[in-house]
Amino acid sequence: MLSIGIVGLPNVGKSTLFNALVKGNLAEASNYAFTTIDSNVGVVEVPDPRLQKLAEIEKSEKIIPTTIEFVDIAGLIKGASKGEGLGNKFLAHIREVDAILMVVRAFENAKITHVEGSINPSRDIETILTELALADISTIENRERSLEKEIKAGEKEASELKLVIDKIKPILEQGSLTSLVKLSNDEKKLLIGLGLLTLKPFIYAFNVSEPDAQTSTSEIIKNHQLESIIPKNQALVISAEAESQIAELEGEEKKEFLAELGLKESGLERLIKTGYETLGLLTFLTAGSKEARAWTVKKGAKAPEAAGKIHSDFEQKFIKVEVAKYQDFVELDGWKGVKEKGKMRLEGKDYIMQDGDVVYFHHS
Repeated sequence: MLSIGIVGLPNVGKSTLFNALVKGNLAEASNYAFTTIDSNVGVVEVPDPRLQKLAEIEKSEKIIPTTIEFVDIAGLIKGASKGEGLGNKFLAHIREVDAILMVVRAFENAKITHVEGSINPSRDIETILTELALADISTIENRERSLEKEIKAGEKEASELKLVIDKIKPILEQGSLTSLVKLSNDEKKLLIGLGLLTLKPFIYAFNVSEPDAQTSTSEIIKNHQLESIIPKNQALVISAEAESQIAELEGEEKKEFLAELGLKESGLERLIKTGYETLGLLTFLTAGSKEARAWTVKKGAKAPEAAGKIHSDFEQKFIKVEVAKYQDFVELDGWKGVKEKGKMRLEGKDYIMQDGDVVYFHHS
């Protein structure tokens, strides 16, 4: 399951947003630094209207969407990399997630104090990135001590790792992200064992007040001169205040409230799309009498890897896969129709999965 860690300075709305995303009051949200001490975890179903249509066509007994795990992590302050505040807990929890959602405060509210005394998204982002970079520098320096002995002993991998470390260390010393350094897949594999925080994918959520919920991401990034730091497709504007209300609504009421805010989708839906884009993920579908189900894989994944998501044995024993485009599957009324009209293809081990593929795997 994909896990996203929600991070940020104290009092930026992390826990309020987390509660809205998971539709529950699992995290305490108060006007105190370090309200969140231990991480809170919530699992959210990924909305996908395609599943309902597949279930109707195949008369599936149940619908199983794919899920995302959100982790609300303790607020970070300057000095976290050295254990200040709850720094050690913060860093330990963040190492365990697949991606980092940084919540950045972009709203004014005199009743909710800011740990730095003023609203400044650029400064807050720099604070968090600097602390993560400092933590990674400490990790690297600890590893370098043992690397010297390994290199002297003639260990090839140690020498290769040292070259990669020399490549990324200057970037970290500038307080920037390792993920921005162009690294080959082999170089990335060498770094996996270090558990670097700045190597993880980042998503930036600018938390605004409810009246500003429709503000564009481009406008926020431009207003705070963040063009050189944040790629537009890795950021979104979201109102935790509004999302708390959206989470309580369904159907037409939800649509009407979103329209009042000038929005077409909820923050959760936009966040999932941004997350999938940032992480390079896609969804493929399976449909039959028992269930209609969504599955997630990396873009570029081949059919055997996708089959392994359903069951580990399927990847090793993969033979072929029946594939139909979702639109064809719906228009031709299911498996029977796509087969009769020649819209179902048989693909082998080299087939690269596409978003919206409806598939049936054959294995030995």
